[in-house]
This record gives sequence, structure tokens and C-alpha cells, in this order.
Amino acid sequence: MDSYNLIQKIAIYALPVLLAITLHEAAHAYMARRFGDNTAYMMGRMTLNPLKHIDPVGTVLLPLLGLVIGGVLFGWAKPVPVNFGALKNRRVGTRWVAAAGPLANLGMALMWALLFKLALNVDSYFSEPLALMSQVGIQINIVLMVLNLLPILPLDGGRIFESLLPPGMAWKYARLEPYGLWILLALVFSGLLSPILRPFINLMYSLLGVLL
Repeated sequence: MDSYNLIQKIAIYALPVLLAITLHEAAHAYMARRFGDNTAYMMGRMTLNPLKHIDPVGTVLLPLLGLVIGGVLFGWAKPVPVNFGALKNRRVGTRWVAAAGPLANLGMALMWALLFKLALNVDSYFSEPLALMSQVGIQINIVLMVLNLLPILPLDGGRIFESLLPPGMAWKYARLEPYGLWILLALVFSGLLSPILRPFINLMYSLLGVLL
């Protein structure tokens, strides 16, 4: 993709990235409402409209910088507001609300993998752009899923891990949440995040290959 100019790269990356973040956040909102919390629904966040989920810095600026200077595409969307106290069966509800986002990314990775196979087997003008877009879709969704499953609050993996702990330990673990972002940034800038994620990303690619 190095031979493509910035506008072409944006055209290839835009749809997969927007779908990845939109469906991830909408899935959180849907599951929260299913378990009794209407906060995200009342705020209009249970929607497939990407404008409701875009964060100007995390969704637009950082990915654009990544495309311009190269390297890992990194970013985030506006978190869906969840009142965990309003959930029916709070521990089970928290687990499913948190898992909904990564599961949505897994579903999208499978969808893009199918489209990639289709692009390889159909000879048309759209085959190459579709293949490139599908590769981006697979990559961004696998990375988002694996990253969000790290057991660090407030990431989804941290919520799931907290919900599995005994109440006393869960309360102590929850007190680490204010430091979660700093822990994640430390992993990013120390270069430790990539080696941690890489084995799980490779595993997901292998599983996709087996499934398809």
C-alpha cells in the first residue's frame, strides 16, 4: 500500500475503521440496555451512526497521523456511558456489556475475511480495492479486540476480569482504574505493548485461517 497517496489510503482505511469503532461502541450500548441500563440509549449512543461515536483526537487525528508518518494505527472512540449500578445482576451484566465490544470486532474480522476471499476469487475493477480494504478491516478489528481484552481497567478485559473476581478482590482491583490509562501509555511508549499483543494477534489470524 506504500504506492498509494494519502487520499487513496484514507479511502481504503475510512470504512473499516469507522465500522470497527461504531459497531464496537454500539454493541456496548445494546448489551447495556439488554441488561437494564438505558443510559447510552437515552444519549443516542445505541446507533450505527459513526458521528455519535467519533472522538476528534482518537478517531480522526491520531489515525491520520499514523497514515502520514507510518507505523501502528492507534486511536479510540468516545466510550459508551454505562451505569453499572443499574444493570440486572451487576457482575454478569458487567461481563456481557464489556465482552460485547470485542465480540463485535471478532464478527467484523470474520466478515472482512470473507470479503477478502471474495475479492481474491472475483476478477473485477473493484477486486484490488476490496482486498486492500478487507485486509485493513481484518487488521484493525483483530488489534482492537486483542487490545481491549487486556486485563487493564477501564479496558473491556479489565471489566471482564473484575467481574470474575470475588467481591473483595474486585473492589481492590477497581481502585486501580485511575491508573489504567497511564499503565497503557507506559506500555505503548516503552515498546512493551507490541510484544504483549503480537502472540494473541497471530493466534487470531491463525484461527481465522482455520475457520475460513
